[in-house]
Amino acid sequence: MPKRPPLPPSTSTTLVETLPTYGPTTFSDKLPLPKMLVFDLDYTLWSFWVDTHVTPPLKPKDNNSKAVDRWGETFAFYTEVPGILTDCRERGVLVGAASRTMAPDLAREMLKLLVVGKGKEGKEGKGKGGRAWDYFDQVQIFPGSKTKHFSLLQKQSGLKYEDMLFFDDEARNKNVEELGVVMYLVKDGVTRDVVDRGVKEWRKRNGHEGKAIANGDK
Repeated sequence: MPKRPPLPPSTSTTLVETLPTYGPTTFSDKLPLPKMLVFDLDYTLWSFWVDTHVTPPLKPKDNNSKAVDRWGETFAFYTEVPGILTDCRERGVLVGAASRTMAPDLAREMLKLLVVGKGKEGKEGKGKGGRAWDYFDQVQIFPGSKTKHFSLLQKQSGLKYEDMLFFDDEARNKNVEELGVVMYLVKDGVTRDVVDRGVKEWRKRNGHEGKAIANGDK
C-alpha cells in the first residue's frame, strides 16, 4: 500500500508546553459575546487535512497532547487551540464544529484522542481538562455545504444564526453569512488574537460595539 502524501513544509503540529496564560481580551471586556463559536477543523484548529494526511489507526502520544498515525506522523492542535477551548468553557460560550472532511469518523476519533489541558482552576470543575471532543457542544462533520452544517447547528442548538461566529480558512464558506452567521477568515490557524478579531467583527456587524452587558448576561 503506497504511503499517502507528505505534510506540507509549513505544517506545525507540535503542541508546545509554554502556552499563553491569558484568554482572548474580548472575553473579559464586559461587551457582548456570541453565544456560540463554531470552528472548521482542517487548517483552522489543526494544520493538516485529516482525510489526506492522516492514516489510521491513531495512537496517543505525550499524554494525549498529540496523535501518531500508521506511518509515525505526529498530529496536534495549533498551539493556542486547547487554551481557547478551555477559555470558552470557562466563559460559558458554546463551541461548535463544522467540517466537510471526507473522513468524518477519523476527524471524530482525532477529537476524542487529543486532550485539552486544565483551565485556570486546575482542579475539579470548569478548569478540569479532558477530551477535546467533550469541549464541543455541537458537532457537524460530514461532506457537504457549510450552510447545511449551520442549518443543523441552528436547529439542534435553538440559537439564532446572528448569535454564532464562525472561523474557517476557506473564503468560499462565507456563503454562511447569507443565513446571518458572521464568518471570520482564518489564515494561519486559530489563535487568541484571531478570536478577538472575530469577536470584534461580530460585534460590529450586529451593532454591539460599546454596549456593555448587564451582570449575569453574556
